[in-house]
Amino acid sequence: MPRIALYLPNFAGGGRERVMLHLAEGFLAGGYSVDLVVNRAEGAYLGRVPQRADVVELKRHNVILGRLLALRATSPKGWRALARPVLFSRKPSGELRYLGSLVRYLRTYHPAGLIAAGPYCNLNAVWARRLVQVCTRVMLTAHNTLSRMIADKGRKGAKWRELPFLIGCIYRQADAIVAVSQGVADDLSSTAGLPRERITTIYNPVVTPELAALPAAPAPHPWLEDGGPPVIVAAGRLVPQKNFPLLIEAFARLRRRRLARLLILGEGEQRGELEALASQLSIAADVALPGFVANPYAAFARAALFVLSSDYEGLGNVVIEALACGCPVVSTDCPSGPAEILDNGRYGELVPVGDAAALSAAMARALDAPPPRELLRRRGDDFTLEDGARRYLDLLLPGRGTSTHE
Repeated sequence: MPRIALYLPNFAGGGRERVMLHLAEGFLAGGYSVDLVVNRAEGAYLGRVPQRADVVELKRHNVILGRLLALRATSPKGWRALARPVLFSRKPSGELRYLGSLVRYLRTYHPAGLIAAGPYCNLNAVWARRLVQVCTRVMLTAHNTLSRMIADKGRKGAKWRELPFLIGCIYRQADAIVAVSQGVADDLSSTAGLPRERITTIYNPVVTPELAALPAAPAPHPWLEDGGPPVIVAAGRLVPQKNFPLLIEAFARLRRRRLARLLILGEGEQRGELEALASQLSIAADVALPGFVANPYAAFARAALFVLSSDYEGLGNVVIEALACGCPVVSTDCPSGPAEILDNGRYGELVPVGDAAALSAAMARALDAPPPRELLRRRGDDFTLEDGARRYLDLLLPGRGTSTHE
């Protein structure tokens, strides 16, 4: 039975981790053996690992070993790319400490394919395969907009500011590069200087067979079944990228004109700030932050509206999930993904990023005249696990068949 390895930092409760777990399910259903290789076996989604998948937790080594291995795996032409972010950075990427253990994994198990997720896991995957010189095919995946990641994190050190040049040198050695949206693919190409034709777009396999039953589960909050005012739902990590302050401000504008309530599902560093903002705007009684919810689909199916307020996304898995549950959607037209999912407004209104007045007005229109829920569910069916897993396999192991990926 062919073995496929999926390599990611941990099982944190984000879209990237959810996609990798879905792929594991799809590959297992196709008869493959699956290893989930992680730097740390921790995170909100650890309990969602498929039963037949094996979790391989890598060992953490001294960063000096990682630096030496990366240098050894790179040709002299690429040493300049390694200099500042890897060799001489005071705080090199934590993932570099796991490179030696990943080398040992490949040497021991020889998987037919290795799919990595996250910039530094991607780099480790290329370096490890080069050091072991096995026949494992390596696929790198981009789940977010690189230029925005650099803008947000580049202030923290040279390892992020120098990342585009490093990616441009190292990613070329992979067998395949996948972006989760056309926007992410275009941005990766322009930011890192990679040939656009080397990057394949495969939309995330979000809609799984299990999803059909999950909306009928008990509601995760009393507002969703008490017969009160319409409930608007948002979901995601409480971090600046998601711009939940914008959503709360837009909701406050809406609340001045009509009764409504807002649920923000998720956890993160901005909880205190968001709670304070709701109090400041005198809407705290109508805003709830219940934390991380394992089954948000039960909320989407009962909500009057789902809103994405992000400044940027890779694709926006949660928009697909809301559509699959028949929930109307309003989203910022952020780079990138929502416009692709919503077909430029056909399946949900798009508003400019950062515009609270426009977002509030769109929310009101969606509550007054929601699209047919069955239409939205059919759009969600364009992002099924079966189709996504097949496309990944066709690209990762081309000998098994062919398909169109773009």
